[in-house]
Amino acid sequence: MQKSSGSDHAEDLTFRKKVWIVVGILTFTVLFILLIIEAANALLLIFAGSLIAIFFTGLSSLIERNTGWKRWLCKTISIISTFIIILLFFWLIGAKIQSQISVLSETIPSTFDNLRDQLNNSEVGQEVMETLTSEESIKKAEAFGGRFFQSTFGAFGDIYVVLFIGIFFTVSPDLYAKGIVTLFPPKKHKKAQNVLSHLKKQLRNWLKGKLFSMFVVFAFTAIGLSILGIELWLVLSLLAGLLSFIPNFGPLIALIPAILIGLLDGPKTALIILGIYVLVQFLESNFITPMVQKKMIEMPPALILIAQLFMGALTGGWGLILATPITVIVIVLVQDLYLKEREQNQEA
Repeated sequence: MQKSSGSDHAEDLTFRKKVWIVVGILTFTVLFILLIIEAANALLLIFAGSLIAIFFTGLSSLIERNTGWKRWLCKTISIISTFIIILLFFWLIGAKIQSQISVLSETIPSTFDNLRDQLNNSEVGQEVMETLTSEESIKKAEAFGGRFFQSTFGAFGDIYVVLFIGIFFTVSPDLYAKGIVTLFPPKKHKKAQNVLSHLKKQLRNWLKGKLFSMFVVFAFTAIGLSILGIELWLVLSLLAGLLSFIPNFGPLIALIPAILIGLLDGPKTALIILGIYVLVQFLESNFITPMVQKKMIEMPPALILIAQLFMGALTGGWGLILATPITVIVIVLVQDLYLKEREQNQEA
């Protein structure tokens, strides 16, 4: 009887220990998830910095292959030359861009006034204006805008942080990669290194393709608007090229000021501008993107849109901007950590 009682007591202690372990794991998981949610914007800045680092390291690798110079020198050249090219670009055409931005900022309010007057001339238009200007609609727009344009350190502060994180990652990428690998058990170090290498390769391919696509959108839009004789063709084309970094939503956002400018010359000009933007997006979606994705993993458009909706709702603008590269990471992780493992187990 004493033996049985001692055994029951030991089993009770073991059960309690297991319960406390489960409770501890669940508590840690919940706290970790809450921490991730609270620090989501900071994590997105770190991820954006890693994309900048991938660009710098890709450019330095290109320089190293063609010159045979030392790696540290090529990295230094890649960072400094990038900033010099950007500064030279804005120095050469900065005055024109600034003047066009000033005209754009002065023109858009008057265009809104004209649009409002035209809408008020019809019953349907009046109903639309009443809906848009209602207190409830304004509150919803303010809440969405505040959520979308929120930032961790302010717009310029975020850019500053992203650039310096990118530079730090570029200078010593192996240090940070080793730090990530050491978080895994020793037996998984090689697997972790392979996954990180695959992620870096896919993100580099995606970034090269996206930059090429952005340039194509800028060039074609600039050609179309300049032929049409739009005075603000340069700033509108730059806006279209930059916003094409954001799939689905970027082209729509870039289209709004272009249409408003076109309405100043009349509905016909606005329709032609709409046609130019639709044509450029058709060429980009059906020719440029398929050509780029030959060297990348396949990303279903619906999956990208779903990721944008979730990331945009949770974290605002940064989430919407970085939703596509995050989708690339998720797809690579699923392939390397689940699908390939399952196939290997089935073959075994």
